[in-house]
Amino acid sequence: MTILDELKWRGAINQQTDEAGLSDLVKEKAVGLYVGIDPTGDSMHIGHLIPFMILKRFQLAGHKPVIVIGGGTGSIGDPSGKKSERVLQTMDQVHHNEDAITAQMEHLFGQDGSFKIVNNYEWLSKMSLLDFLRDYGKLFNVNNMLAKEVVASRLEVGISFTEFTYQILQSVDFLHLYQHEDVQVQIGGADQWGNITAGIDLIHKIEGSEAKAYGLTIPLMLKADGTKFGKTAGGAVWLDPEKTSPYEFYQFWLNQDDRDVVKYLKYFTFLNKEEIDDLEQKVGTQPEKREAQRRLAQEVTSFVHGDAAVTEAENISKALFSGDVSALSASEIEQGFKNMPSVDVTTEPRNIVEWLVDVTNIESSRRQAREDINNGAIRINGDKVTDVDAVIDPASHFDGKFVIVRRGKKRYFLARVK
Repeated sequence: MTILDELKWRGAINQQTDEAGLSDLVKEKAVGLYVGIDPTGDSMHIGHLIPFMILKRFQLAGHKPVIVIGGGTGSIGDPSGKKSERVLQTMDQVHHNEDAITAQMEHLFGQDGSFKIVNNYEWLSKMSLLDFLRDYGKLFNVNNMLAKEVVASRLEVGISFTEFTYQILQSVDFLHLYQHEDVQVQIGGADQWGNITAGIDLIHKIEGSEAKAYGLTIPLMLKADGTKFGKTAGGAVWLDPEKTSPYEFYQFWLNQDDRDVVKYLKYFTFLNKEEIDDLEQKVGTQPEKREAQRRLAQEVTSFVHGDAAVTEAENISKALFSGDVSALSASEIEQGFKNMPSVDVTTEPRNIVEWLVDVTNIESSRRQAREDINNGAIRINGDKVTDVDAVIDPASHFDGKFVIVRRGKKRYFLARVK
C-alpha cells in the first residue's frame, strides 16, 4: 500500500490535480511537500491539525515535509472560509504567534531533522511593489481570479484589494518552495483548491509546462449530525494546554459519537488497518464499552501532549467516576476541576459546618449542612465526613492548594486556597 493508497483508505483525499502524476512521483523519490499556516492566533486548534496529519503521514513514509509559517501572508489575511474582511494584526502580534506555532510544530514533527520550518515573511518582505506587479501580477488574469471560489464567495459582500491578492502571494510561496526547497506538492483544506491550482499555474508559467508540481486537498470534516468538526459548547479545542487542558482534550475525543469514531481513528491516529478494523467491529458489537473512543483519546492526546498527559487524563477520569480523588496530584486537580463550581478560601482551619456555610456557601444553611454531614452526603478530599465537629484544614491536601468537596453522588465543588 503506497502512501496515497493509505490516504484513500483513511478517507483523507478530496481532490488531486494529477492523480497519476503524483502517484508516480511518490514512487520515484522522497518528495518535498508543504502545508502552510498563517499565525492568526498563538495556538493551533484541532481544525488546523487536519492537514498537518497528512503531512505527518508523508514524513513517516520517508518524504520531506516543509511547514510554512505565514508571517507575510498572515499580516495580509486569507479570505478563505471568511464571510467578511479579517481584522489586520499588528506585526508584534504576528511575530508572537509565529513563535508559539513554531514551537507546536517542532513538538508534533520531532527533532530528528526530517522536516523543515520556513517563514514566508523571509521572501515576501523583500519583494518591492514594482517587483510584485511586474514579475507576478502580470501573470494572473483577473477574470480567472474572480472565478476562484475563495473570491467568488465574497463578491456580494465585498473583498478588499489586499485580500484579493492573497492567492498571488500563496502562489509565490509555492513557486519559491519549488525553486529553493525542492517542494513539488502543496497540501491544503478543500477551501484552498483555488489557491493551490493558482500556484501550480504560476510554476508552469515560469518553470515551463513540464514542471512537476501537484496539489492535494483534504475533505471538509463534518460530524455525523452534519455540524462542523472541532467545535464544542466552550468553543475551539486548542493544542495549547493552557487554553484546553490535556484532560479536556482527552475528554473531547473520548466523548465522540459511535458514528464518527472510526472515521476519526483513520484520520487522527497512526493505527494500522487491522487495529482500526478490530475497533470498528467492537463499536458494532460492544458499543457500551467505548473501546474505540478510549483508544482514539489515548492516541491523539499522546501525539499532541505526550504519554504523561494520557496517564494524567485517565487518572482524573477514574477519580471523578469513582469519587476517590485523594490520590490526584495538584496538577490533575487543576485540570479535572477547571470547569466545576469554585470558591476562594483562606488557609484558616474552620469547623466543617461553618466552613460549608459561611466560608464557601456550598450549603445554604447550618441545618442543611448538619443534615448532609449526618447522612454521609459530604466528602472532603475524597473522604466521607460524618462528624459535625470535624475541622477543615485547607492546607492539609494537594500541596495546600485545593479542597475538594463532593455533596451527594455527583456534585463537586473546588475550593482554591489563597
